[in-house]
Amino acid sequence: MKLSSMLLNTLKEDPRDAEVPSHRLMLRAGMIKRLASGIYSYLPYGLKALRRVENIVRDEMNRAGSQEVLLPGVQPAELWKESGRWDLYGKELLRFKDRKGAEFCLGPTHEEVITDLARREVTSYKDLPLILYQIQTKFRDEIRPRFGIMRAREFIMKDAYSFDRDDASAEKSYEIMFNTYERIFTRCGLDFKAVEADTGSIGGSFSHEFMVLADTGEDMILSCSTCKYAANIEKAESLRPEKMAFGQAPKGRPEKVHTPGVRTISQVSEFLGVRPENLVKTMVYNTDKGPIAAMVRGDHDVNEAKLRNLLGLAWLELADDETVLKVTGAPVGFAGPVGLEVNVVADFTLLDSGPYVTGANDKDYHLTGVWLGRDARINTIGDIRFTLPGEPCPKCKKGVLEGIRGIEVGHVFKLGLKYSKAMNAVFTDVDGEVKPMVMGCYGIGVGRTVAAAIEQNHDEAGIAFPVSIAPYPFLVLPVDVKQGPVMDTASRIYKDLCSSGIDVILDDRDERPGVKFKDADLIGVPYRITVGKKSLDKGIVEVKERSTGRVKTIAPDKVTDYLRTVLKRT
Repeated sequence: MKLSSMLLNTLKEDPRDAEVPSHRLMLRAGMIKRLASGIYSYLPYGLKALRRVENIVRDEMNRAGSQEVLLPGVQPAELWKESGRWDLYGKELLRFKDRKGAEFCLGPTHEEVITDLARREVTSYKDLPLILYQIQTKFRDEIRPRFGIMRAREFIMKDAYSFDRDDASAEKSYEIMFNTYERIFTRCGLDFKAVEADTGSIGGSFSHEFMVLADTGEDMILSCSTCKYAANIEKAESLRPEKMAFGQAPKGRPEKVHTPGVRTISQVSEFLGVRPENLVKTMVYNTDKGPIAAMVRGDHDVNEAKLRNLLGLAWLELADDETVLKVTGAPVGFAGPVGLEVNVVADFTLLDSGPYVTGANDKDYHLTGVWLGRDARINTIGDIRFTLPGEPCPKCKKGVLEGIRGIEVGHVFKLGLKYSKAMNAVFTDVDGEVKPMVMGCYGIGVGRTVAAAIEQNHDEAGIAFPVSIAPYPFLVLPVDVKQGPVMDTASRIYKDLCSSGIDVILDDRDERPGVKFKDADLIGVPYRITVGKKSLDKGIVEVKERSTGRVKTIAPDKVTDYLRTVLKRT
């Protein structure tokens, strides 16, 4: 492609609304344009990168034996009501009615639609196992879209779904997809890690996220320094104590202390002269099973995903001021476990029992000398807090958990019977018995993968694409397009590469060399072939590798063979 003919308008300055490197650089490199909040148009250069990732995904998914389908983006509410998610998914589900008043939504994911397809098409065990996938646009009405296409409302996703006879077969499908994802992200040239993760609104028994490691990543990963354990911070376990019972408490009663206007952990610590770890933080939540109170140490925070899973809740949300007052008898900031009538859940770091400082469930008062095993009624004890870097590994118990940042680009779930039972997706087994299909779900954010690659591969000058997903792996840059031998040589190299079926850009613009060099670095073309009069006089051209800055001098007639070798290595 000749650059003079391309729709590729680069920007010299950083856009003011760009928050992370990938957002900034994709705008500057002319890859995307914002249409509305969280909604972007892909321009030719950006779409080319997207297609590169899609091609790798298709190649590996087909290699794994899965089959491609294309499902509707508009989904009827009846399917979501069958699965039970219509009222549970939240405001991210964009709901609307057609002209006849029928309810629909824009698909944020396709579990319901694919389950409906499977129950219509699969009848016998002979049809299983089956893995179907698609690459399609999704829409999730994010409350705060940010980071460009990294957290957009409309995005491109590859989602796959497996259907099996039993758990053993489902485990094999999960393993196949896990290994497929490892190949996909390796071929994309990414440094990534697979970590245990919470299943969230998708549901299921367990899942893994594939995280691209980057300092700018929005997710925290905890990884053991000794064994292979790694988990998203929402899923990361804490080392479980050997005894799950409260310690021995002395006789006595808590003391009520006047703490006017003192609400937060830091305020209470300073006012009473105690350390945060000697306080109990009591958080009140509304849930589908009624209000609950969750307790953690003052220096810890409640992990809502762990809390939801421990209690088997469909949903929970932090209680409003009115609910807190109703449950505790006091405004926010003075809640404590003593005397509460709702379900009280304690993190197991509180098992030493005390003495602690807690809220007194009375405005402007706290309790000191509280022993939880003596003074409060605790219904459930478990791991409900965020695990922190530096803690011992919960698996090997020898290593230390190290915190690293990552960007989620893929997620694999074992769904089990969650959707097939709810939607009656059944088959007739070899023994004639009718059984529900065991399902799995496997997603890749295609646009997020492009953005994550940029987060991991950039410098002050711009993007440094891995060869395998670069829109164009090579750019031929004649220093002077008016100089006959220079332009003739550049054109010949360009045509040789094109005739070999290789995507290449010819920068045929009549611009200063400095402008061309800056644009080449900005858009991240992996290899720049510079043709200049001085180098031609020596019988060579320069091939510069964008990621390392290394320059190799080659005879013009050897360039195509050398670049073919480069492509074979990717």
